[in-house]
Amino acid sequence: MIDNGADDWRIAMTYERIFFISLEMVVCAIHPVPGRYIFHWKARLAFSYTLSETWADVDIILSIPMFLRLYLIARVMLLHSKLFTDASSRSIGALNKINFNTRFVMKTLMTICPGTVLLVFSISLWIIAAWTVRVCERYHDNQDVTSNFLGAMWLISITFLSIGYGDMVPNTYCGKGVCLLTGIMIKNAAANVLRETWLIYKHTKLLKKIDHAKVRKHQRKFLQAIHQLRNVKMEQRKLNDQANTLVDLSKMQTIMYDLITELNDRGEDLEKQIMSLENKLEGLTSSFHALPRLIADTLQQQQQQLLSAIAEAGSTHGDSQHSDSQLGFSSPSFPTPCTSSSSC
Repeated sequence: MIDNGADDWRIAMTYERIFFISLEMVVCAIHPVPGRYIFHWKARLAFSYTLSETWADVDIILSIPMFLRLYLIARVMLLHSKLFTDASSRSIGALNKINFNTRFVMKTLMTICPGTVLLVFSISLWIIAAWTVRVCERYHDNQDVTSNFLGAMWLISITFLSIGYGDMVPNTYCGKGVCLLTGIMIKNAAANVLRETWLIYKHTKLLKKIDHAKVRKHQRKFLQAIHQLRNVKMEQRKLNDQANTLVDLSKMQTIMYDLITELNDRGEDLEKQIMSLENKLEGLTSSFHALPRLIADTLQQQQQQLLSAIAEAGSTHGDSQHSDSQLGFSSPSFPTPCTSSSSC
């Protein structure tokens, strides 16, 4: 609105922006309600499969969606990024048609410091998922296994690293869903990178006696994990390029359809013009064919008029001579022109 110089803020409001503003207000409005409100919660325990019933606080349902507010961290990163605040970077981006949004800033950070970004993201997800599992399990875990925060962190870590010892499992569907999302959100390639990084650090720094064979083994696996992660990213880029190619093909198909439609319309207009020219040529041809007859009729009419005029002139001259003879006048005699040389 400021860039376009609009005076009224309602001009810049569209249905999409109204929807996102309303969604943000709803997300920011979710918080625990003052007071104590409980509900009846049923679940089956993991190993004994017995039914567990308890009264749980409504704050569980209201506190877990509060993590949706973490999108504000991405917004802060965008607003305080040098790419977003630097005028030269934005000018270069505008010339190259680059949109400086949160996704572009995250890609830039992943290019500059991929290990740090991946480590911060993994640890943050680990802590959030562990806290969520603890909240979901504390009402049905009588043995204080997964309801303990450290136990929940251990459960998330073995789920994240795809180990699954089976020593502890979630009891409620809420905890099972969190573990499932943890395994889905972090890819296996990224988990391998973090695992091999930790094992290299363990065998080089934490142990008193360094086993160089194990260090080389984990370094080799670390490089393989990085190579695998790069291959995954390359495949994603290829898929994005193919998607862009499909979009370009659809656009080209639309453009070709429009061109063919325009050519068909022009062809129809050209056929109409050719038909009108043919009709005009047929009219001219029939006129040319009728022209000799028209000329002959015109000449015949003019000849008849000329003969009738000559006849009228001759009769008028004869009447004038007859009247002169009756009055005693003689017409003067003119010498007759010579018709031949002998007569002359």
